[in-house]
Amino acid sequence: MPLARSLGRLSLVLVLGCLAPSEVAVGQIPDLSIGRVPTLAPLVKEVTPAVVNISVQGKVREDNPLYHDPFFREFFDVPKQLEKEINAAGSGVIVDAQKGYVLTANHVVAQASQMQIRTRDGRKFAAKLVGRDAATDIALLQIRDPNGLKAIALGNSDALEVGDFVIAVGNPFGLGQTVTSGLVSALGRTGLVKQGYEDFIQTDAAINPGNSGGGLINLKGELVGINTAIISPGGGNVGIGFAVPINMAKKVMSQLIATGHVERGRIGIALEDIDAPTAGRPEGVRIREISPGSPADRAGLRKGDVILKANDLPIRSATQLRNLIGLTPVGQHVQMTIERDHAQEGVTVEIAPLIEQKPKIRGPG
Repeated sequence: MPLARSLGRLSLVLVLGCLAPSEVAVGQIPDLSIGRVPTLAPLVKEVTPAVVNISVQGKVREDNPLYHDPFFREFFDVPKQLEKEINAAGSGVIVDAQKGYVLTANHVVAQASQMQIRTRDGRKFAAKLVGRDAATDIALLQIRDPNGLKAIALGNSDALEVGDFVIAVGNPFGLGQTVTSGLVSALGRTGLVKQGYEDFIQTDAAINPGNSGGGLINLKGELVGINTAIISPGGGNVGIGFAVPINMAKKVMSQLIATGHVERGRIGIALEDIDAPTAGRPEGVRIREISPGSPADRAGLRKGDVILKANDLPIRSATQLRNLIGLTPVGQHVQMTIERDHAQEGVTVEIAPLIEQKPKIRGPG
């Protein structure tokens, strides 16, 4: 099943059954016996000023069809590729009003040379790219000369549960700010993007171009995800959309602020999931291979060890641990709890740089 991930192709239109009336505290299940019309209007008024529209201008290079004709190639010296101007729109979320930081999806701004941000009240701001990370599809922009902005509180995406109510805010079809609602359909989705760092929140999302980079927000008014991708066999909505968890986005953002890029680390192990966890050990991943002389080798890890926890977080899959290691800054340490010979022990492993780092990506300006 193909994954649709083109610029501006995500919108979350979620089906919310029972909504809270205006006088009910945010996050509480409403008492429908009071005879009032249920509404999320107070929540929407609180969070929507932090969601912005992003207009992008840039250039992309495309193959020149005439180049493949030997006659044109020989006699007219046609170029192999042509430059094409793009104008597109997406969404973003203000996460720091004082500094003007805006989180969005990487694919919204990947080809951008100029960006303009428009707030809900119609004000327009120039913006620069602080940095972007294609592996997680997260980018960080900064509004030039920010004033009068409102940021959204960042939630804890690790606390989400399937069935939690969420709302999504973005700019579908360039219509302007739009609010939709629904549920968390699943958590920890992986296998959607090759060589990516995945831990997607799945929502019952309708597809509307322009919502990519917008916010997935819980009923406490906290940002819990950045909308990024859909599964769409025929190009239309099938009710399966995805958001990058805010906890992952925060780790990426901290590195982008510090250096303008994400430097991925390694400890030198190959992992495998445990298909049938033993009684009393419902999670953990097994070490399949260890690179000689690697940080894992120096820390005393062995082939066959089962990693139960990393930094006190229970480990349930190899993908989860890979994400944790890959988003931990180089030089920092990961505290692991392992099981070996039916006994548990603690191991500290230092994150080392990858052997080959990709070129650093910094934004213009």
